[in-house]
Amino acid sequence: MGINWSNILTLSNLLDILVVWFIIYEVIILLKGTKAVQLFRGVLVIAIVKIISVIFGFTTVSYLTDQVINWGVIAIIVIFQPEIRRGLEHLGRGSIIKHAQNQNVENEKMILELDKAIQYMSKRRIGALMTIQMDTGLEDYIETGIKLDADITGELLINTFIPNTPLHDGAVIISNNRVAVAAAYLPLSQSNLIPKELGTRHRAAVGISEVTDALTIVISEETGEVSITKNNELLRGMNKDDYMKFLRDQLITKQDSMNKNLFTTIFNWFDKIKQSTGGQK
Repeated sequence: MGINWSNILTLSNLLDILVVWFIIYEVIILLKGTKAVQLFRGVLVIAIVKIISVIFGFTTVSYLTDQVINWGVIAIIVIFQPEIRRGLEHLGRGSIIKHAQNQNVENEKMILELDKAIQYMSKRRIGALMTIQMDTGLEDYIETGIKLDADITGELLINTFIPNTPLHDGAVIISNNRVAVAAAYLPLSQSNLIPKELGTRHRAAVGISEVTDALTIVISEETGEVSITKNNELLRGMNKDDYMKFLRDQLITKQDSMNKNLFTTIFNWFDKIKQSTGGQK
């Protein structure tokens, strides 16, 4: 029986595509929420300008975009040196493959610490505003706060929002499973749909949800009520079961589903290849 080289080449091409796809996917997961995310927008704009200049024969514009691309590589290495170094460190530790699983473990720890703080402050009616960075970077708002860069613990969050302390007024922003800053300023929503009895904390929580995909937890100082905002939606009066389920759905289940769909697609492709090659003599 002769070797069917066409099937082998097809399998090799598919594996090649899968490897590239997987690498791009992991790089995006690794860089999400960092300054490097904004880089992709600029690269896309330059690429569009370059294509238009070639199509319409804009020689000068094409030359300028070529210079931007040539020197831009060096600029990217200099500007995003911390992100590149972090990525290489992850690669050296072999953590890219395990990144999603490790992220879920860290997120579960964060959720438990948040629950500890929420339960304590809600019962004692201590007002709080805690924003968790998702895909959209929050650097502009992080710069307005007081830097902490600390591990997430219930005790730290509780002490931060104790009334009449230097850090209690403003928002805590959590980024990359760290308490990035406290006393940060968030944009206030001007929506008329927000109930009149809600104060500045709730308007700030809704405001940040209008311009980013961040998840924000609010504890009312007057009633101890727990609310969550995300994607311009305000969820009020949440008990422990409600907010724990919501947090896990947003921070854990979504990532598991993405990984499951990715590997399910890969296995399905391999099954189809196996069936097609097995059926030929």
